[in-house]
Amino acid sequence: MGMMQEFKAFAIKGNVVDLAVAVIIGAAFGKIVDSLVQDIVMPIIGKVLGGLDFANYYLPLNNQGMQMTLVEAKKAGAVLAYGNFITILLNFLILAFIIFQMVRVINKARRTTVAPEPATPATPEDIVLLREIRDSLKK
Repeated sequence: MGMMQEFKAFAIKGNVVDLAVAVIIGAAFGKIVDSLVQDIVMPIIGKVLGGLDFANYYLPLNNQGMQMTLVEAKKAGAVLAYGNFITILLNFLILAFIIFQMVRVINKARRTTVAPEPATPATPEDIVLLREIRDSLKK
């Protein structure tokens, strides 16, 4: 029964619960950023670059032609899907930038709310007196 109580104490700790909440929110936030990149950012980039669709950019690694879509090419054999990689890389960069901005704001808030360190307490009178006696004896 001791191990179950120890596990319960571990699982209820604030850090474990905070981590679980962060993972769940992070997964949901990742889906939002993924949708932002695939549904908004990449189509705009594709339009600016002349109607390019990055999702179907690949290099076949066997003797197949490049007239197929990426899904068909993957069924036919190995492909190097660099367009998909560009999309995922952009997804990561946006997510990393947003997290960086959030950390900056949190750190800034912490700096403004942290109280300054208390001043060192005054030295007691008897210590001051003993130091004066010591200094006068040194002369």
